[in-house]
Amino acid sequence: MRTTAKADYAIRAAAELAAAADAPVKAERIAQAQAIPLKFLENILLDLKHAGIVQSHRGPDGGYRLAVPAEEVALADVIRAVEGPLANVRGQSPDQLEYEGSAERLREVWVAVRASLRSVLEQVTLADLAGGKLPPHVVELTKDPEAWVRR
Repeated sequence: MRTTAKADYAIRAAAELAAAADAPVKAERIAQAQAIPLKFLENILLDLKHAGIVQSHRGPDGGYRLAVPAEEVALADVIRAVEGPLANVRGQSPDQLEYEGSAERLREVWVAVRASLRSVLEQVTLADLAGGKLPPHVVELTKDPEAWVRR
């Protein structure tokens, strides 16, 4: 899986909002706290707003806050808001692909890859991330030393 800067920044910005509870947070503060370029962050926050994940408030006490409780927002929701589907092949959903001959079973591999991504990204919420406590099955995956080896 290749994670774009946009997806990474979106999750980090949303985690900042989750950590702030219900208090509005200015974009400048999020940008500074997470070392995200402000203009890029503003576009990300707009995508998250359109997806219904964040809301904005104007005025001197304004800023951004989560539109729904952090416990109800999975990391997958944030990624989909800024990037679209979690897994696709050449812009198509894996379940819509068809292969022939020796590659016939490749569709199942791509569907399994999507399911694997979902098993982590749909189970970790912004509350988990902001609270520093990940679901046990995610922590278990990180205990395998091979998980840390770049290939």
